Amino acid sequence: MRINCLRDIRCSIRNHDAMSDIHEVYPYLRVHSAGEAIEFYARAFGAKELFRLTEPSGRIGHAEIKVGPATLMLSDEYPEGGISGPRTLGGTTFSMHLHVEDVDVAFERALKAGATVVRPLKDQFYGERSGTVRDPFGHEWLLGGHLEEVSTEEMQRRYSALFEK
Repeated sequence: MRINCLRDIRCSIRNHDAMSDIHEVYPYLRVHSAGEAIEFYARAFGAKELFRLTEPSGRIGHAEIKVGPATLMLSDEYPEGGISGPRTLGGTTFSMHLHVEDVDVAFERALKAGATVVRPLKDQFYGERSGTVRDPFGHEWLLGGHLEEVSTEEMQRRYSALFEK
């Protein structure tokens, strides 16, 4: 791979996998009412706000929160820049997976904070008890807790059996 450089800068990087330089990945949520979302994530998932950048109008241009060990970034919608959240778009295309010690308690906490059930808690074939909730801003959160160790082969066997019924 050859990396193209801007202006007159000469680059000698060849056959370098630029992706190997990635050391973190941050989910970046786009939401309607980022301030309310931060409050919800604190109630539902114990999120801690790290900081926020707020416009004079009150719109949040960038915020960072910690959910467990993970940092999530979020902002208000910016329709003028093509930045819209699931509420505006009518749905989301992904789910955040939170792996927790006691999934029943975490699930109930999210519901009490205002989340709605997408998929109820259930013991799953892959060795986890899990369920999915939707937050009031349209993002989905898969909450799961460990039940048992399952080998890849056993997981495939159980998965295939689901289609034989």
